[in-house]
Amino acid sequence: MSDESKIIIEQMAALGQESRFRVFRHLMTAGPDGISAGALAEAMGIRPNTLSTHLGILSRCELIRARRDGRTLYYSANIEGVRDMLAGIVADCCNGHPEVCGVIDDVRVCS
Repeated sequence: MSDESKIIIEQMAALGQESRFRVFRHLMTAGPDGISAGALAEAMGIRPNTLSTHLGILSRCELIRARRDGRTLYYSANIEGVRDMLAGIVADCCNGHPEVCGVIDDVRVCS
């Protein structure tokens, strides 16, 4: 199994847990500046220690990233990681006939 396949499996497994999926979707809407861990915990109704675990899993599989500003950590979606995951999923679309998946190319993010 390739390293690319392994990371995609890890990403999909991370998103397969309901709370992590909700956190990920919230971060996708937060934009590039992200949201502080405290504000995210409050918005999601998740205890900070539980949220920390979810954020760690999503960070390790490159779906989100953290940035520090003083003592505060801000989390945002890693759009490049998401794009790589989606590209990897459809890379072998329809047994070598990617034109069948052409509709995917028409999807625009934040248009």
